[in-house]
Amino acid sequence: MSDEITYHNENFPVGMMISSKLKPLVEIYYHAARFADNIADSNLLARDQKLSKLDDITKAFLAPESGNNLPLIRNLGKVFVKENLDASLYTDLLKAFEKDASEEKIQVWEELINYCRYSAAPVGRFMLAISNENVSTYLPAENLCVLLQIIDHLSDIKEDLSILGRVYIPSEIMKEYNVRKSDLGLSYTKPEVKAMLNDIIKRLEKMQDDAKILPRLIKGFGLRVEVGIIISLTNSMIKKYKKADILQKSPKPSFTDWIKAIFSGFFRAIFCKKVHQGRVL
Repeated sequence: MSDEITYHNENFPVGMMISSKLKPLVEIYYHAARFADNIADSNLLARDQKLSKLDDITKAFLAPESGNNLPLIRNLGKVFVKENLDASLYTDLLKAFEKDASEEKIQVWEELINYCRYSAAPVGRFMLAISNENVSTYLPAENLCVLLQIIDHLSDIKEDLSILGRVYIPSEIMKEYNVRKSDLGLSYTKPEVKAMLNDIIKRLEKMQDDAKILPRLIKGFGLRVEVGIIISLTNSMIKKYKKADILQKSPKPSFTDWIKAIFSGFFRAIFCKKVHQGRVL
């Protein structure tokens, strides 16, 4: 498999406001993550082949000087060594991809949260680490990343089922609302599915409160702006999910949502800057 990356439309910006000197590092990290993700999602590879290739990626990343295979991954490993970054910022992603490749079913809500801690939270920690932010930012960043990942799962619910045969909604919740896997592939949302999604949205709203503190803890202005934009877009998306028939058409942030988010992001960043200067967190 080549290192060519297939880009997806992202609902939330990553690395949009960071300094230009960090952008090459973010780019190689993104490419390496997408490369491994594409393996886990491939319809051309069997389960054991996927796991074998992901294992090769892990070895190449952890021992970047050991050979010439997988140059993209080895390059990332060398960058991690040079920048003294924790290897878990990438290997945790690989653990999530291994779960996808193994087709492990998510049974309960806590398992979904734990999966997202591996599939999404490392990205947030990576952005904070390369920006030299304090470790106190990691937990609220994890909460935000988990929230964003679940929103993306809802956005891709039909695509994941039709293309990958994968369902991220915990089977316990589906059983509680008498929702079958096939119901998620329909062109409309049945009342049982809508009730289930409303339950999930309420859980997401509670998670929002744990993430809102993050901009107050971030020292870098650009990163504060970016996180503020993401939080605003998250609020917009959750409101859309309350009203939308997501099986008919999955909602996306509108132009107006982006404009509001950008203004909100800068406002939050300026306000938080004043809070930092006043030594009040």
